[in-house]
Amino acid sequence: MSREIDDVHRLRIMAAGVRGAKVVERVLPAPFEEVWPVMAALDFLPDLARTRLLSAEGDRIEVLARSRYGFRAHLRGFRRPGWCWLQSRFLLVGLAAAPVPGGTRIALTGGVRVPTHAAVVPFGTLPELTTAAARLAARVGG
Repeated sequence: MSREIDDVHRLRIMAAGVRGAKVVERVLPAPFEEVWPVMAALDFLPDLARTRLLSAEGDRIEVLARSRYGFRAHLRGFRRPGWCWLQSRFLLVGLAAAPVPGGTRIALTGGVRVPTHAAVVPFGTLPELTTAAARLAARVGG
């Protein structure tokens, strides 16, 4: 029996390999086609004041992000419908969405990276991710 792993499960697997990473999941009562474009824009993330797409080639992207505190991050990674994983030297952002009956299951992970380690600083991560999920829900009517 073959069982396909959806993008939310894939995000949980990736986050499990990052020490200190937390994952926040939520089901939004909105269709995937409405939820994913809002997620992919990244502007619902509370710490990011601005993002600018630097390049996109296939599913590889580079984004310049500025935090509300003035810090900058040059993020590189992958984005495709339902999946986004971006990393810079000091920042990790992981987003996933999958259609479910009655809406869309979303999952968020990320935080400040520990340079040269597969780890994020665990302090404040869970409240930040919970706030991000609530902001996303408010934007898509969930």
